[in-house]
Amino acid sequence: MFSKKYRTFARLFSHKTYVRILKNRKPWETVIFLVVFLGFFGGLSAVMTLPQMLNTFMQTAYHLLMETVLYIMAITVMTGAISKLFVEFGVVRWMELALRPLMKPLYNLPGIASLGAVMTFLSDNPAIITLSKEKSFRQYFKQYQLVSLTNFGTAFGMGLVVIAFMVGKGYGTGAAVGLIGAIIGSIISTRLMQRFTLKSYPELDTELADIKNVDDNNERVDQPKTSTFMRVLNAILDGGKTGVDIGVAIIPGVLVISTIVMMLTFGPANGTSYTGVAYEGVPVIPWLADKVDFIFKWLFGFEHPELISFPITALGAVGAALGLVPTFDAAGLLDNNAIAVFTAMGMCWSGYLSTHTAMLDSMGYRKLITKAIGAHTIGGLFAGISAHWIFVLISLI
Repeated sequence: MFSKKYRTFARLFSHKTYVRILKNRKPWETVIFLVVFLGFFGGLSAVMTLPQMLNTFMQTAYHLLMETVLYIMAITVMTGAISKLFVEFGVVRWMELALRPLMKPLYNLPGIASLGAVMTFLSDNPAIITLSKEKSFRQYFKQYQLVSLTNFGTAFGMGLVVIAFMVGKGYGTGAAVGLIGAIIGSIISTRLMQRFTLKSYPELDTELADIKNVDDNNERVDQPKTSTFMRVLNAILDGGKTGVDIGVAIIPGVLVISTIVMMLTFGPANGTSYTGVAYEGVPVIPWLADKVDFIFKWLFGFEHPELISFPITALGAVGAALGLVPTFDAAGLLDNNAIAVFTAMGMCWSGYLSTHTAMLDSMGYRKLITKAIGAHTIGGLFAGISAHWIFVLISLI
């Protein structure tokens, strides 16, 4: 028995075992990861000391969970309930009909695409993919137009949540201007995506092959009749559950991404030494932004370099970016111009780096991922620039 155990142990640590591991892995990835990981936390601990860094890391995550995530979840539950009521009683359909005349001249999309804007505004980016899978919806699109829905829908993702969050913080004017900026960014992103697609793949300027004799009579599946009270109650409860799902889904992004970003944005709480409390860190991002401060000030009107952290975070998750706002507000860094830019870029980008790949892959157009990301990057930048200069214009009037 001893010899059998010895042979198993020896086989585990044999040269051939290591060779198999190395063949199945990319060793350079592991090396790069360890260098980046140890460099990041080693650099922070060298400045903050290891105990203070760990305390700040956990304290910041805890404060974000209790003070920001639960607040955002409350908003998503309420807006989810309202959104479901809008769907149940036909308000979304009216909104879609009202927006249809704008689709072709602004976005080069069929009128029914407005339904995608409404649904993603009331919920999140993936709602546009659900619609794009339905033949009764797809039949109105050419292939290049259908692909551009990823950019179009993403530009309105979580829009209601973002606006409600900003208004709740007392910045209604900035949120309204930001909505206009997001619309401008969505037009640029969608049009660029269509242009990039047709330039590289002109064969996509055709009808979809899987659409044949689709009846679009908006037929409804027969359902048991229920009272108006029960319809209201069911819509509120179902919509609220959807809001809970969204609120839970943003927790990892807010806690992990926002914590890391904050630890690279703010310095010691008392200005001199680290105490291990929440929201301390090493201000690397402001230091880098300060080197090109004139660019951000002219483009976005940012008076403080720390504010650039919001659009950087919104690239991956707008929920995580919202987690930065209360801290900026408490530090006195915010004004309506900054909120306008935040709203525009937060809505337009709304975490597209983390969703575009999955969205296009699910639609069967993986080859267009880089074009979609490039077009949306440009669209988001113009959303923020537009919001700033619109706010400046309004301030002059």
